[in-house]
Amino acid sequence: MKHDNQVIEKISTILAKNSEESGSVLTGKLEKLSKQLSRLLPDGIIVAFSGGIDSAMLLWAAKRVKDENGGRLLAVTTDSPSLSRTELEAALKFAKDLNVDHRIKKSEELLDEKYIQNDYDRCYYCKTELFDITGSISKNDKYKWVLYGYNLSDGDDVRPGHKAALENNVISPLADAGFTKEDIRAVLRSNHLAIAEKAASPCLSSRIMTGISITERRLNDIEDMEAILRKTGIKIFRVRLCQENRGLFLRIESVPEEMQAVLEQHEVLVAEGKKRGYKWVTLDLEPYRIGGGVS
Repeated sequence: MKHDNQVIEKISTILAKNSEESGSVLTGKLEKLSKQLSRLLPDGIIVAFSGGIDSAMLLWAAKRVKDENGGRLLAVTTDSPSLSRTELEAALKFAKDLNVDHRIKKSEELLDEKYIQNDYDRCYYCKTELFDITGSISKNDKYKWVLYGYNLSDGDDVRPGHKAALENNVISPLADAGFTKEDIRAVLRSNHLAIAEKAASPCLSSRIMTGISITERRLNDIEDMEAILRKTGIKIFRVRLCQENRGLFLRIESVPEEMQAVLEQHEVLVAEGKKRGYKWVTLDLEPYRIGGGVS
């Protein structure tokens, strides 16, 4: 097996254009990550690949180490109505461009009553389904380790899904190596990977106000409404499904510089929302923020 330093030397060269201090810190984290991946790859690694930047960074790093040191690597993406077609297509493209083995497996969290009731543990039930699927592949196809993209920045939020990871012995190499979201984007940028600039895009179920049950129809409504915004070139937005008394309505969030562009689509958005049975389609004057007050 080749030495990890061969991988680190190549990555360090790419990072050299960063400041001396930040490059040194990132190189140290990459070295720690590389060493852990080198230990795991001979027994087989599954990366739970959502298509977001965290799991993309993990998959990219694992592929780099595998190319140098060998081993077995498989990316697994689970597909359900809570994953937008845009996100699925992006995940497929990234894995194809990276030239890694990639499987799409159907997940059935919408059959779980505990998931569809949409309480504060929704992500726990979703991740439990994910890790049941990856665990089954791990057992049947002799991949010993399952990894996912949890990192140090995730520790700032309440993460019920991480509880499911711990219960299923899923490893978080990015957190183990000390990576933050900022670090992850910096490494991806330094390697000229376009995904570095990708905005966070959690599952469609996260757009539904806590306590409102999750249905496939509601997820499709959100996806279709967001598609209208995306087609106009608007970059940062969310369509939230909310409730006032017994009436359901849609609340759009964006950033201040794009709110005018949203308003220019108001006729189309209102007509589409009304057609789908929603009481109102509104624009939130408070800028987009993570979570968006749907809890």
